[in-house]
Formats: sequence, structure tokens, C-alpha cells
Amino acid sequence: MNLNITGRHVEVTPAIRDYVSTKLDRVIRHFDNVTSVAVILSVEKLKQKAEVTLHVRGKDLFVESDDADMYAAIDSMADKLDRQVQKYKQKMADHNHEALKHQEPEA
Repeated sequence: MNLNITGRHVEVTPAIRDYVSTKLDRVIRHFDNVTSVAVILSVEKLKQKAEVTLHVRGKDLFVESDDADMYAAIDSMADKLDRQVQKYKQKMADHNHEALKHQEPEA
């Protein structure tokens, strides 16, 4: 898995880099088909913003979150991404079961 962290108008310190990677490890633990992750951290006046694009086989998941604190924005982003990954994983599992139900039984 490739992890790319970019800062817009903010310096990405090793502490922030470690914090983002630990939060994303929790999300990626749920779903192992992740090919790459792109994180963009930005500051606009008093708003701290965190965005992530998660590339999985067949789909890209995008989440953004903003807050007054960068760490709070990262936490919120990780929670939203976790919910989206679980929803996508469940949807993929449901489709696989539907395909098995519609197969003709072999005699």
C-alpha cells in the first residue's frame, strides 16, 4: 500500500505523519484490498481540513473533514472513512452472495 501525505499551507511534521498513518492503519485493517492512499492536509484561515482518497480495486473512496484543530479533523476523517470502507465491504460481500444464489445448481 502506498501512503502519500501532502500539506497545503501547512508543514507535515513527523508527528502529524505518524498520527495519520496510525489512524489509517485502523481503517485498512478492516479491508485489505487497498492499493494506495492519498491524504491532503490544508489550512484555510481558521479552518483545518483533512481529505483522503482511498484507492481500492474497482472504486475510489473520498472523504473530507474540517475542524478548528488539525488532529480533530484527522480523527473525524478517519471515522468517516472507516464507515465508508465497512459499507463498501458489506456491499461487495452482498453482491458475492447474490451471484452465488443465482447460479444454476449442478446435477
